[in-house]
Order: sequence, then C-alpha cells, then structure tokens
Amino acid sequence: MLREGEKTPTEMAKSFEFTLPALSTHLRVLRDAGLVMERRVGQNRFYSVNREKMSEMMRFFDEFWDDRLDRLKRHVEAKAKRRP
Repeated sequence: MLREGEKTPTEMAKSFEFTLPALSTHLRVLRDAGLVMERRVGQNRFYSVNREKMSEMMRFFDEFWDDRLDRLKRHVEAKAKRRP
C-alpha cells in the first residue's frame, strides 16, 4: 500500500476492516521499529515506507529462512540415512 507513496491513516483505513485507532496503533509499532516514516504537516500525519530498514528486514528474513531450511534439510537427510 505504501509502495505507491505516502498516505494518511485515513486513506489507509479505507482498505482495512478495522478502526482508525487500531490502524494508528499498528502504524506506531511500525514507526517505532523504523519500518515506516512519519511526516507531520499541521495536524495531518503522512506515512511512507523506510526502504532502507525494510530492505534490512527482508535480508534478515532471507538469511533466517535460508538457515532454517538448510538445518531442516540436513535433519531430514540424516534421519533418512538412519532408516534401515
């Protein structure tokens, strides 16, 4: 959704089936994690993706899952070798 550019919580809420306060809570968590950026203009807040942090998170998950899948593969292969 934010790939297309920054949006206000009100604009984003139209795409979800939960309340604006619930969306604001999610946005606050993402902002605190550094995954989205917030820009204030008067009383309006505009959110956008922090591409650098998002890329960092994606690299982490890629490495995490590659490692987990490698471990699972080794475990399954070792177990198969032990079978008569």
